[in-house]
Amino acid sequence: MICYNPKEWFSFIFRFHKGDTFRKLIPIMFGIGLYSAGIAWLEIEYWKLSDSSHVKNITVMHTMLGFVISLLLVFRTNTAYDRWWEGRKLWGALVNNSRNLAIKMAVMLKDPADKEIMRKLIPGFASVLNLHLKNADISHELFDDATLPSDHYKHKPNQIVKTIMARVDEMYKDGRLTGDQLIIINDELRSFLEICGACERIKNTPIPYSYSAFIKKFIFFYVMTLPFGYVFQLGYFVIPVVVFIFYVLASLELIAEEIEDPFGTDPNDLPLEKIADNIRKNVEELIY
Repeated sequence: MICYNPKEWFSFIFRFHKGDTFRKLIPIMFGIGLYSAGIAWLEIEYWKLSDSSHVKNITVMHTMLGFVISLLLVFRTNTAYDRWWEGRKLWGALVNNSRNLAIKMAVMLKDPADKEIMRKLIPGFASVLNLHLKNADISHELFDDATLPSDHYKHKPNQIVKTIMARVDEMYKDGRLTGDQLIIINDELRSFLEICGACERIKNTPIPYSYSAFIKKFIFFYVMTLPFGYVFQLGYFVIPVVVFIFYVLASLELIAEEIEDPFGTDPNDLPLEKIADNIRKNVEELIY
């Protein structure tokens, strides 16, 4: 995730970064510029259309469809941002629940060995969930053999929570935790997999294909028909105007595509690794 000062307004205009839409769209913008130049040359130099030509009235269509395309893009970006913000709220809840569980464990547990196990397992869930959502390889060597069983599950966050529950159950049977204490920590333990499931729902449920494809086709045909009508008013100046309109419309779609999956490695995705590291620092500070 890109960290920045939102108050530095003018510096954003001349700053380009790896995820900037301008870099991604340069080849297509160049092609659209050539296309617009070709249409302008045909209408002005080759066909020599007069101002009374019916082709001039194509701009009426763009006026009517401009409102429609703006509504579609607003809905598209809002939907994508809702997914991004929901992901951030889920990881914020994971931070709070990890701290609450660590505080309760630090007070309830007396055995240093039990505290050391929980000191590893609680932040370990956030670290493993981060890798799980990015489809990264999760090595068993992340933990000691004494912490996690040797069997490998495909769903590693399940394995972490199962191991925590197994340790808590062992402590309860040995009398190191009471039944009341077990009830007190149950909500935090249950929330771990609820957060995991909600993150997986966001990751595995993209925007419906037909909706996304329609917006791309709409933008393409809208932009491709712009030069025909506006050549009469703008002449060859239609080239930069059409390129700029395409840049604005396509950028909104690219931004929505990037933030609708907030758990990846794109520049604007959530800083899951940083959040997981903060959870580790908080838990290590609480359980000692």
